[in-house]
Amino acid sequence: MSKMLEKARNYELTQGQQIKAEERPAFHISPYVGWMNDPNGFSCYKGEYHLFYQYNPYQTQWDSMHWGHVVSKDFLHWDYLPAALAPDEDYDKIGCFSGSAIELEDGRQLLMYTSVQQEKLDDGTVRDVQTQSVAVGDGLDYEKYAGNPVLTAKDLPEGASKADFRDPKIWKEEDGCYYCVIGSRPADGSGQILLYRSKDGFQWEFVSILDENQNRYGKMWECPDFFELDGKYVLLTSPQDMLPEGLEYHNGNGTLCVIGELDPETHKLKEQFSQSVDYGIDYYAMQTLLAPDGRRIMIAWMQNWDTLAYRRNDSKWFAQMSLPRELSIKNGRLYQVPVRELDAMRTNKVAYTDVVIKDTRITLDQVEGRTVDLELVIRPEDKTNVYEKFELRFAENEKYHSALSFRPHESVLKIDRKFSGSERAVIHQRRCQVNKDSNELKLRVVLDRYSAEVFINDGEQVMSAVILTDQNAKGISFFADGAAKIDLVKYDLV
Repeated sequence: MSKMLEKARNYELTQGQQIKAEERPAFHISPYVGWMNDPNGFSCYKGEYHLFYQYNPYQTQWDSMHWGHVVSKDFLHWDYLPAALAPDEDYDKIGCFSGSAIELEDGRQLLMYTSVQQEKLDDGTVRDVQTQSVAVGDGLDYEKYAGNPVLTAKDLPEGASKADFRDPKIWKEEDGCYYCVIGSRPADGSGQILLYRSKDGFQWEFVSILDENQNRYGKMWECPDFFELDGKYVLLTSPQDMLPEGLEYHNGNGTLCVIGELDPETHKLKEQFSQSVDYGIDYYAMQTLLAPDGRRIMIAWMQNWDTLAYRRNDSKWFAQMSLPRELSIKNGRLYQVPVRELDAMRTNKVAYTDVVIKDTRITLDQVEGRTVDLELVIRPEDKTNVYEKFELRFAENEKYHSALSFRPHESVLKIDRKFSGSERAVIHQRRCQVNKDSNELKLRVVLDRYSAEVFINDGEQVMSAVILTDQNAKGISFFADGAAKIDLVKYDLV
């Protein structure tokens, strides 16, 4: 073990123990201490789910990327393991950036990551050089491969940038070979996804340009994932510098799902459908695993590069992962629902049916809390005289609240946290166009101490947001402009 990795492990052990469990999310992953961003190495290994993450243990800002490490048996209760990687070699001294993990045939776990160093240009400026490296281990300790890096500029297609070549996602196919997709920037300055193949996980060859952005969805495509699901092929990626397209894509760092068919001869994706992955404020860098029972499970960084100023300055940890979600494809769309393991945490069921709310705000007995699973169906009391607006407030007291509001005449749902306690004027609201074929809107709102995730119409769309409101703000209330009728089931999550 290098001195740098040993130092990180010693530091996180002493400092992480000082953070009380009640100061963290109840069932979302947060860093043991310090900074967290992209999920890495989301995988099954030796009967457990492993997740690594971009990690700076020493402060709550991005710097000197290590890999943190957690493990779980149910996607919801995670145990911290010692840091897995540190930037302790010449080829990765600027950072061990994002990557993935898989079990090798000999039983070891392979980590594949972007290794970053720098070079000085003729004009005196310095830029990153990104390559791909691997490490192998036993689920706890990992040794970097002596032949690193395993993919370098010589393995890039013509015109591709060696400064933007990152985030390998690895899997194994039925032909016995390992494959990985990697984000790349071609000569046009936008993004593309490269496909590579290996027989052993160590020696790699270029296969194809799987898909090309051609300046349609932002610029560089980061953190790709590629898999088959329900008879279709799915490409997930996180584009930088996006421009909005109505309410489908928002400005800045966004999410993209492309659904299509794979040409077996050219190894190129034939695009058929595209959409945002998450329509809320905080969601980026998705990664999936294939569970032993056949489910495709996705997790992401429940944060956004454009909202880093929304934080608790006195906290010793920053950022968290999303709730893991089960994926499916229906009618050319990606659907997402919370992992079914969450149902086992439900307790204290409270149900109401046919509650009429008319031009007023109400609360309901026993409907409150900050670790809550809330199922809600909203419809007009009179279909010929549809209400103008419905609003659900949560994490509420006399000073704070966050809100979901729906205007049926526009079919637009908005999430808004501007009154959640932020001292910074960062992004605090997003809207999405809801595909509402009936008079009903179905919502499932999962609240943890520092987040809200809203699953719309059985997972057809999702909106995620971090909320840092004082934990004493536990109120939940309902308002209608006009007359709305709701059915509600609320569970505490314990």
